[in-house]
Amino acid sequence: MANLPTVLVTGASGRTGQIVYKKLKERSEEFVAKGLVRTAEGKEKIGGEADVFIGDIRDADTITPAVQGIDALVILTSAVPKMKPGFDPTKGGRPEFIFDDGQYPEQVDWIGQKNQIDAAKAAGVKHIVLVGSMGGTNPDHPLNKLGNGNILVWKRKAEQYLADSGTPYTIIRAGGLLDKEGGARELLVGKDDELLQTETKTVPRADVAEVCIQALVFEEAKNKAFDLGSKPEGTGSPTKDFKALFSQATARF
Repeated sequence: MANLPTVLVTGASGRTGQIVYKKLKERSEEFVAKGLVRTAEGKEKIGGEADVFIGDIRDADTITPAVQGIDALVILTSAVPKMKPGFDPTKGGRPEFIFDDGQYPEQVDWIGQKNQIDAAKAAGVKHIVLVGSMGGTNPDHPLNKLGNGNILVWKRKAEQYLADSGTPYTIIRAGGLLDKEGGARELLVGKDDELLQTETKTVPRADVAEVCIQALVFEEAKNKAFDLGSKPEGTGSPTKDFKALFSQATARF
């Protein structure tokens, strides 16, 4: 049996990370899957197998065991804002969002992602796929206001760090994530948040997950950064040719 590439998915118990981990496991003739989660509960949530490591991306030493012997890393970790307790929707107004102490974007999306990139580089990883978010070209983007976390600013800083790291990379800046089935839409790549001005600024999580895995396969995805959106279901033809999709992306950052 040929040596299959070993792929570590971090944030593997998250909503998109779970899908990537599951897809890799289903393609065991192509990949050896590993996962990294933060808690024992997260590990159980995705099946509790021995190939799932528990570690805290904010503590570089705890992620070292997970990256040993891997060929590729798919980063799907992200700070997650929570609604501030006490919001009453009946009273109108907008809910306030907060981040748990120590779980701010600076710690998770910047320090945590930097730690992963450094650990992967030290382990000789050949390709890092990072899932980010559209909106990073606009410092005043509403997402930055959530919990005063500046989440897109810190994500963008990590993206730049990866692009400058010398390790081959693919940066996927996903549009608004939809919990819909994958494989049913025509996917669109863009740059510099141009898709945000259109009706095609959302994308199913399952399609983002598929693009992560296809990026591991095609040279055309390497050393590129692109925005990812999709046409509404029923318009356009569902994307099947990922080599062609990646060929449309030309920007390094």
